[in-house]
Amino acid sequence: MPTVAEHLATILAAVRPAEPVRLPLADALGLILCEDVSSLVDLPGFDNSAMDGYAVRSADVLAADAAVPGSSVTLPVVGEVAAGGVATTPVGPGEAVRIMTGAMMPEGADAIVKVEDTDDGTETVEIRAGVPVGLSVRPAGEDVRRGAVVLTAGVEIDARRVALLAATGHGDVLVRPRPRVAVVSTGAELVEPGKPLAPGQIHDSNSHMLAAAVVESGCVVVHRRSVDDDGDEVLRVLAELAVDSDAIITSGGVSMGAYDVVKEVLRDSGTVDFVQVSMQPGKPQGFGTVGERRVPLFTLPGNPVSSYVSFEVFVRPALRTMMGRAPVTRPALRARLLHGFDSPAGRTQIARGVATSGADGWQADPVWGQASHFIADLSRANAFLVIPPEVTHLDAGDEVEMWLLGGAEGRVSVSG
Repeated sequence: MPTVAEHLATILAAVRPAEPVRLPLADALGLILCEDVSSLVDLPGFDNSAMDGYAVRSADVLAADAAVPGSSVTLPVVGEVAAGGVATTPVGPGEAVRIMTGAMMPEGADAIVKVEDTDDGTETVEIRAGVPVGLSVRPAGEDVRRGAVVLTAGVEIDARRVALLAATGHGDVLVRPRPRVAVVSTGAELVEPGKPLAPGQIHDSNSHMLAAAVVESGCVVVHRRSVDDDGDEVLRVLAELAVDSDAIITSGGVSMGAYDVVKEVLRDSGTVDFVQVSMQPGKPQGFGTVGERRVPLFTLPGNPVSSYVSFEVFVRPALRTMMGRAPVTRPALRARLLHGFDSPAGRTQIARGVATSGADGWQADPVWGQASHFIADLSRANAFLVIPPEVTHLDAGDEVEMWLLGGAEGRVSVSG
């Protein structure tokens, strides 16, 4: 029986980062850059004003002092330049040009008097404060010089880096694309949410949950559906999905029962292996490839908690690997338990918990329902508590390994 680490290693050895593609900047958020990027322009591209005010020669206004009555300087306003305009009127000795933030500095000017230190005149302007050379002037290339490397291969493109790429002239970038993922739930009992249930039926939560988890991981869901416990139908659907998907995730049909159709139709394929992993929940697992393109196939157990735990432990790291992202697993934190609980011998337990952060570090409270069908308790949890196979009991105050889930970093409770 493979351990969690062994099964994950098997999966990660089989998946590969996607080939880089060039995408528009608008589609690159969250993706990994695959080349060094140099600036195509100086940034700023020209000397410009950091303030609304007046472009002047510093020597003409140095004597002005708001604290000294009668020291103000009055200059003729010989022009005006707005952001996006061209400064066509030069500033000669004893002259001023009205200027807006971001506008090009006119020839001859070497400083800006902010509008608050003037009477905001349009024909003449009273300057009430002197300014040194260079005050409120943004020199060309002050931020970035043309040709300078602004981003290196391997970084993740976030909102700040989108701004940098756009400002330095790049409309597209070379990145590893988002995997296109198909999600399939199996079971004759499944009914779409919102439709009435007949006796013995349940709403299909797994495909919706796994599709959401795929999107949270930064990937694209290209198909989401459920299929009956019909072997021929399962094979037909998988063959169809393998044509235009980069990965396929199924839930259900991988245990030891008479109607575990996914395992039944694929176990002799030679390309998909089914194993019992020494973990709880999520013991039955399958992984392999399907179709001519050898698309990775993850076959997960059908109980909702087992399915979600399996996604987090095995599928999410694989998808991150395909995107070229690192680390592929969630960071392992340490937390002290608020309540004790038991753990099965010989298996790694992935328990659900509610994590809080305070002055003394992280604390975690195991949710009451640890059974693999307790969806409500799963939704309450914001962390996994990872209990090693040799540990069978933990007391309040014991320290455990903890993974924060999804957007949990932004929604954990903070105490203290």
